[in-house]
Amino acid sequence: MMGEQSVMQEELFYGFSLERHVPADHLLRAIDRFVDLSGIRQHLAPYYSQIGRPSIDPELLIRMLIVGYCFGIRSERRLCEEVHLNLAYRWFCRLGLEGDVPDHSTFSKTRHGRFRDADLLRELFETVVRRCMVEGLVGGEGFAVDASMIVADAHRQRGIETAEELKPEAKRAVAEYLATLDDAAFGAATPVEPKFVSPVDPAARWTASWGGPAVYAYCTNYLIDVEHAIILDVEPSTAVRQAEVTAAKTMIERTHDNLGLWPERLIADTGYGSAEMLNWLVHERGIEPHIPVFDKSKRKDGTFSREDFIYDHASDSYRCPGGKLLKLYRRPFKRPRDGVNKDGTLGYRASKHDCDACALKPRCCPKAPARKVTRSIYEGARDMARDIAKTDAYQTSRYQRKKVEMLFAHLKRILKLDRLRLRGPCGARDEFHLAAIAQNLRKLAKICTIRTAVPAT
Repeated sequence: MMGEQSVMQEELFYGFSLERHVPADHLLRAIDRFVDLSGIRQHLAPYYSQIGRPSIDPELLIRMLIVGYCFGIRSERRLCEEVHLNLAYRWFCRLGLEGDVPDHSTFSKTRHGRFRDADLLRELFETVVRRCMVEGLVGGEGFAVDASMIVADAHRQRGIETAEELKPEAKRAVAEYLATLDDAAFGAATPVEPKFVSPVDPAARWTASWGGPAVYAYCTNYLIDVEHAIILDVEPSTAVRQAEVTAAKTMIERTHDNLGLWPERLIADTGYGSAEMLNWLVHERGIEPHIPVFDKSKRKDGTFSREDFIYDHASDSYRCPGGKLLKLYRRPFKRPRDGVNKDGTLGYRASKHDCDACALKPRCCPKAPARKVTRSIYEGARDMARDIAKTDAYQTSRYQRKKVEMLFAHLKRILKLDRLRLRGPCGARDEFHLAAIAQNLRKLAKICTIRTAVPAT
């Protein structure tokens, strides 16, 4: 017999428990164990007045933002609608059935005001990282660093040619751009001027990657622990390699200062293999560079490359394949007179008499009277990186480096952060911190839930 739904009749009393309604295996229930917001009121207390009407609870705003970034809800207007309708979201935000959801404009006002003044999102991110350390998810021995380009909220076909055309009073993002002109991660990263500048977000760099269309973009930089791919630090930068290297140094130092972590090795790609970066890791920080050396000395015309010449540390000279010496050459008019070129290299030159009588001259310097070889002043660190690249540990590091790339894929595909919604360096910093918080919380929920699961009997 076919059933028919009876006319709905309102009950006078309901026996409904929101706690029992949320499934035990729901992601938010697992995440809630690791969300500690007990200290945010004390952290924000200096930024609130002692009199006047009570504000929206900052813990509610933070919990709603965590929900949005954990589930890829990019719009704050839509986030308010989802929290209003979804019972699991209400449970996580401590709203109950009758709690009012704040207006979406509250997020913008609070973010540009108290949250940024108090650097609350940075404090919350480090709190989550410390919880990961307590749970034993951070080994502290091997770190990996990389950057990924995130498209800015700026139309790619609307730009100006020079920054002089900007109006400082027009937008908040313009003021932030002017404030970062001397920042090594933004304006001071490179003297090369971009082809176009966005009038709505001038700090976003006009760039392209892997032959794709040019867009305005920022870079999010991750420093992770390779044991469980926990994000230890995150830093925004402009989309150029020099800024990414600077951000990597900042994150390594900040992780040591704030979290007390100092790695034995750093894993990265060739973009971080410059002589200056390798020297900084080896001689200033005592970290093994598991990084391919950035080297353009390989010749493509069939003649001998620098690697065919043997360096002797005792005499500070090279020996060519023909057995002749190449001695350090110092120009008499160099200031200072140490022979160091502008690119940080030393020049070694063979004798013209030796080269003229050498049978290997056609394969060595067919178009020059004598062979010259340059050597970086940081070649010792480069040699150490080359020696590490021959070990089995280095091959393991190559596989571990993919963990940071997987985090970027998760960031863009699952959390939907392939394009920024906020503008300016501060907006990018806020979004990158919230996304990293969500990724670490999801990792905590996944791994610790597996550990505490009771095996079937």
